[in-house]
Amino acid sequence: MAVKKVEKGDWIKVEYEGAFDDGTVFDSTKMNGGAPLKFQVGMGQLIKGFDSSVMDKNIGEEYTIRLEPSEAYGDLKEGMTQKVPKAQFPKGVDLAPGLMLMVMGPQGQTPASIKSVEEEEVVIDLNHPMAGKVLNFNIKIVETNCEPDLPSACGCGCGDGHSSNDGCNDGCC
Repeated sequence: MAVKKVEKGDWIKVEYEGAFDDGTVFDSTKMNGGAPLKFQVGMGQLIKGFDSSVMDKNIGEEYTIRLEPSEAYGDLKEGMTQKVPKAQFPKGVDLAPGLMLMVMGPQGQTPASIKSVEEEEVVIDLNHPMAGKVLNFNIKIVETNCEPDLPSACGCGCGDGHSSNDGCNDGCC
């Protein structure tokens, strides 16, 4: 009997490690509590290059991919900075370049980073923090034919059935 390869719509679990070209690890299943990442292939739950890379793979298969920005979080876009009055930030927050924050936008909350702090204003960058970066992943397919998560589940694969608002702290929600 032939082994069924991963196809669009399949629920699978993977272990992974993501690193920049300099070897700095930015994310991994180990960093997120060690539980494999569970997702439905081809449904847009993950970045395009990662999601499409699992197609036609078999359980137990381990491989490495290199994703250009267009296959991950996109290129850095000009004009994505905004000046925000300091008074709009909570008191006591140490506003410094590089600080990551969540801001409310037309699509809901979005990550932003502080580029500079001026006397009366803070310049924030609304590009995704990983935009413009090449990402390298080591991926292992650990399970296929998984059961779909219940609608109330957070989707992180931990099996607790919690939502991202009530306790999923493993970094994947």
